Amino acid sequence: MLKVIKNDSEYEDALARAYELIQGDFKAESTEADELEILTLLIEHYEKQHYPISPPSPIAAIKFRLEQLGKPLSELSEILGARSRQSEI
Repeated sequence: MLKVIKNDSEYEDALARAYELIQGDFKAESTEADELEILTLLIEHYEKQHYPISPPSPIAAIKFRLEQLGKPLSELSEILGARSRQSEI
């Protein structure tokens, strides 16, 4: 039976059950699919309350994206169009 997740033990059980469901082979309109969808919403709600993630600062986000692209920080001026704009950031 699905219920609101109230503690870490229930959270871990919910994660284990979600993992188990994900590994299964079921149809989109099945009770397993419905259970997984509801379980995912319950897990997300618990995580937002107990493990909030703050958004990164704009500078951290820019540096992270450059790293993802495999570009050095020096290429930021090329992306922005002028070196002076890079120093403004």
